[in-house]
Amino acid sequence: MSPIILDDKQSETALELTSHHVAIGLVNPKTPVNVGGIMRASGCYGVNEVFYTGRRYDFAVKADIQYEVDKKQAAKTIPLKGVESLLAQVPQGSKVICVDLVVGAIPLPQFIHPDNAFYIFGPEDGTIPQQLIDAADDVVYVPTKGCMNLAASVNVLLYDRLAKSTEHQTDDKLIMKNRDTNNRTRVKHWLKKKS
Repeated sequence: MSPIILDDKQSETALELTSHHVAIGLVNPKTPVNVGGIMRASGCYGVNEVFYTGRRYDFAVKADIQYEVDKKQAAKTIPLKGVESLLAQVPQGSKVICVDLVVGAIPLPQFIHPDNAFYIFGPEDGTIPQQLIDAADDVVYVPTKGCMNLAASVNVLLYDRLAKSTEHQTDDKLIMKNRDTNNRTRVKHWLKKKS
């Protein structure tokens, strides 16, 4: 299937057009920098909400001023909620997908994302508890040499979901709307094409 190309009115944000629901669950995350990176990725890729368990993040965010990672201010529009149980937060109709280096997991390149997904990631210094793995509809892993940083793992998974989707904008208007204010570069052949 080829991507759906959107007109000016539709191109507000392609990910907002879909009725799909995407949520992220974090098992006892440790650092505000990772959670900030996850919130930024959530804003970029159209995540609806982010949940986390444990107390480490709450303590860390109060203890030290961290540099700003969530440049898009996604945390102001996407709920970030501390909860006791991630499984109690699974939106109705969503599949639970655990993402971790777990024996028997599906390699991400071979995985087909469900329309409605609740992705669960383990902590920076541990793994997803067995009871969550057992409750998952699927368990996937990113086939890397070694393990990735938590925020990087979330970014890779969300990009994979976008890349496999048919509902995204693929034109220069998207680039111009979302690039950094200091970025005015263009591909050389683009200038000829527009003349």
